[in-house]
Amino acid sequence: MQVMLYSLGQLWRTPAATVMTILVIGIALAMPAGLYVLLKNVEEVSSQWDDASQISLFLHHATPDSRGKQLAEQLLTWPDINAVSYQSSQQSLDEFRALSGLDDLLNTLPKNPLPPVIIIQPTASQHEAEALSSLLDRLQNMQEVELAQLDMEWLQRLRTINETGERSITILAVLLSLSVLLVIGNTIRLAILNRQTEIRVIKLVGGTNAFVRRPFLYTGFWYGLLGGAIAWLTLLVTLLTINGPVNRLASLYDSQFVLQWLSGQMFIALPLFGTLLGVLGAWLAVGRHLDNIEPT
Repeated sequence: MQVMLYSLGQLWRTPAATVMTILVIGIALAMPAGLYVLLKNVEEVSSQWDDASQISLFLHHATPDSRGKQLAEQLLTWPDINAVSYQSSQQSLDEFRALSGLDDLLNTLPKNPLPPVIIIQPTASQHEAEALSSLLDRLQNMQEVELAQLDMEWLQRLRTINETGERSITILAVLLSLSVLLVIGNTIRLAILNRQTEIRVIKLVGGTNAFVRRPFLYTGFWYGLLGGAIAWLTLLVTLLTINGPVNRLASLYDSQFVLQWLSGQMFIALPLFGTLLGVLGAWLAVGRHLDNIEPT
């Protein structure tokens, strides 16, 4: 405990350099943490949407309603289709009229431009990309079908982007963690060089390398712990700043989305991860430079 407090006192004696080092560590840790929180919020938004992919079959305009309903009943017997609903061209027009409010414009049209539609809900086993693609091709090749469209294809693309984002954040976190190691290692190296005379005296009176190493390890501990705390505060302030605009944007879309702060997880993870990096960086720096300092 005395050595731990002594190392903290050593940092207090050089406040400017200590604060700058801690800020660098905090910012380096806050960047991947902020991106991780952002990615988790995007995943939370996408998970609120309908997870089941739907396929819309746009039939030829000349297809009568009787044939469209017969085709819908036929598709319902397919083992890879869970549910089917048929919507006539008149129903499609009435729905568009209700949603758009363009009654006057639609009344000027010489004929109904909207085709009959069959909406298909694939079975749970068909949510894999390859199976959906195969089913889509089979439906597109049907004689009455003009266009087969996968309605949730954009959501699958979004999830693929999320996966790419996760890997990118992992790479960024590794690179910034290495930068934290280098910053702490270089700081400890300078501290060792500035205290060479003191270290030689300690070794001269019988102090072991373990005894000399301990204060520097605690120094790395304090750098990592305080840097992790600064990273958490930075992330908290950033999320607090954008929380208001995000809530207003969600209300414009009548969404119940609430920004996930993950402050509890980050309050534990960031200081702990910073501490591990600090101790590791100090250990590497001390192990490399301490053996070169011997009493003469």
